[in-house]
Amino acid sequence: MSEIHVRGLRALQGEVLIQGSKNAVLPMMAAAVLHKGTTVLVNVPRIQDVFCMMGILEYIGCVCTLDQGILTINAQHIKENRLPSERVKRMRSSIILLGALVGRTGEAYTGYPGGCSIGKRPIDFHLKALEKLGVSIREEDGCLEAKADELKGGIIEFPFPSVGATENALLAAVVADGITEIRGAAMEPEIQSFCSFLESMGAKVKGQGTSCIKVEGVKSFHDTCFFVPGDRIVAGTYLAAAMAGKGQVRLKGVPACHLSAVIRELKNMGGDLEEEENGLILTMDRQILPADIVTGPYPDFPTDLQSPFLSLMCVADGISNMEETIFEGRFETAQELRKMGAVIEEKENKAAIKGKRALWGCHVAAPDLRGGAALIVAGLSAEGTTIVSGCRHIERGYEDICRDLQMLGAEVYRKV
Repeated sequence: MSEIHVRGLRALQGEVLIQGSKNAVLPMMAAAVLHKGTTVLVNVPRIQDVFCMMGILEYIGCVCTLDQGILTINAQHIKENRLPSERVKRMRSSIILLGALVGRTGEAYTGYPGGCSIGKRPIDFHLKALEKLGVSIREEDGCLEAKADELKGGIIEFPFPSVGATENALLAAVVADGITEIRGAAMEPEIQSFCSFLESMGAKVKGQGTSCIKVEGVKSFHDTCFFVPGDRIVAGTYLAAAMAGKGQVRLKGVPACHLSAVIRELKNMGGDLEEEENGLILTMDRQILPADIVTGPYPDFPTDLQSPFLSLMCVADGISNMEETIFEGRFETAQELRKMGAVIEEKENKAAIKGKRALWGCHVAAPDLRGGAALIVAGLSAEGTTIVSGCRHIERGYEDICRDLQMLGAEVYRKV
């Protein structure tokens, strides 16, 4: 089993190009199924979730090639509408293929999706949204069967803005007969990019970036080539790492406007940030200040960055508070941070963190994707060497976190 070794208390300097967005590219890959032709995606990260989705697409009949960050998907022939259970269990995002396959073939079969263990994350919103468009759904022996003789536009109202459910609704709505109105839609930058991608295929979508998206169904799509934006969660992770390691770093290839809530909190914690056209510069040369952060749907602070910022709070000068409103299992990282000397008190969905000047290196295990990255952030601000096991989680969303942090001067490397 591979491990990541991190030597702490070294100031970071330099610049790094941020990889393409995991959460943007996966629904685009699913949408390629709707088109009986070729889809080309540029700036695609070489991460395990992308490879897993490629495997699923190839299983159902697509031809996929990924070379130098360019992913080509030919979905002319779909031969299978049953998703492979072993791959579905490995990735949460596989559920969005339900809407795509129903939209293409009229039926789809899948088991329940897997991914990180960070909470219950029910898929009720996904299924109810599809039912509003005429999909009948039946469950038997842990398998979901979705069928629709004809998809028809309708009104979908989400009681809470779910990114995945919004994507599934869009995938079915773009081929449904008539107009679909999605109320309470997620407003994340990844949704905005996804809608722009669908438009590049020939879909008719209005209102992206707002809580109400309107879609007029179309009969067919055309070939497209689309650039995947930089990953704001990877960027936020590296900003937390730069704060923990001090120094000055420049991140390129990610719109600063996608990180407004993150930038605000970093400034509150003492960071000096300068926004550029397609990136930003962080300078940190003082003691980290405590913060009070509440996660929430965009434009609030992203839940995917809760764990890295929890690590940052552990070395702040005072008491910080973190409230998690999305996933109840996000505080699993706290148990590993305590091994490094962190003082964290949890109560339900809240955590109080008593900061200190430095943690100490030890052997810890990544509980999930973002938690693994958070432990690397903690290692950068710890005395001695931190060894992080469970690297398979980190590889699901970070193309090469060691390479990127090494470019910023960090002493971090992977050991097999």
